[in-house]
Amino acid sequence: MSKPKIVVSGMRPTGKLHLGHYFGVLKNWLKLQEEYQCYFFVADWHALTTEYANPKSIKDWGRDIVLDWLAVGLDPAKATLFLQSQVPEHAELQLLLGMITPLGWLERVPSYKELKQELKDRDLSTYGFLGYPLLQTADVAIYQADLVPVGQDQVAHLELSREIVRRFNHLYGPTLTEPQPKLTESPKLPGIDGRKMSKSYQNAIFLTEPAESVQKKLMSSITDPNRGRRSDPGNPDICTIFAYHQIFTDPGQTSQINLDCRAAEIGCVDCKKIAVDSVLNFLKPIAEKRKALEAQGGLVDEILAQGALRAREVAQANLAKVYQVMGL
Repeated sequence: MSKPKIVVSGMRPTGKLHLGHYFGVLKNWLKLQEEYQCYFFVADWHALTTEYANPKSIKDWGRDIVLDWLAVGLDPAKATLFLQSQVPEHAELQLLLGMITPLGWLERVPSYKELKQELKDRDLSTYGFLGYPLLQTADVAIYQADLVPVGQDQVAHLELSREIVRRFNHLYGPTLTEPQPKLTESPKLPGIDGRKMSKSYQNAIFLTEPAESVQKKLMSSITDPNRGRRSDPGNPDICTIFAYHQIFTDPGQTSQINLDCRAAEIGCVDCKKIAVDSVLNFLKPIAEKRKALEAQGGLVDEILAQGALRAREVAQANLAKVYQVMGL
């Protein structure tokens, strides 16, 4: 029987998780944990690259997002869940990879300049921010990851990690596994204003959102901007609320809403009310499970500690191979 392939992925603890995180990342992780040997980590060192002025919040958000992971169904018996900073081998391998990586490779990463422009409220002219792709590479290489789950727009970022691994293997002999992208599909779930869902846009619905807040947000969200009156036919193709129906509402009912909207047989208010019920039905079991998990006190800390032990055992063995081929 062949050994299952290794998958590695992480998530930055910079705030509450929303529905975009679930459909963009967590839903895929739930599938992956059933098929592969998975390492899923809280990327607290990565969060420091932009949130270095407020490290305490990183620790608090780290525990919070793990509760959400468990509430949606991630299972520490199936996947290794851990805190990045509790496995120092990540940083040790990053240091070694930094010795062989040309500066120009890091400076040409598209997100380096994009984020510096986007986050103008903080100084990102730091070594840590420039070198975060090296830490990303170490994150996957330290476990000899075969696959890294990414969207199509992230393939270019993974290619830099592949280049760094190839350079290492060229210099010292085949040692590190060159990670391959595991392309993941995610439904397009917009924020309540029609833009990409993001807490920075204040348009997100969070996994821990109270029912009253979900209702308020969805009832005030954008629908078809060209539908001025209840008697006007609508166009679900450009309606934010219909995008929610396509994900959360029963397919048969969604098809009927599509027809009724185009024929002006249903108004936006009634359409939104159905969407509210559908989203709340999805969030309710997550909230209930999270509440039960929170009642167990130190459960998250225990899971992360056990995960770090398992991760370190693998990381230390692979790092020993790296030192051996480098002659250190």
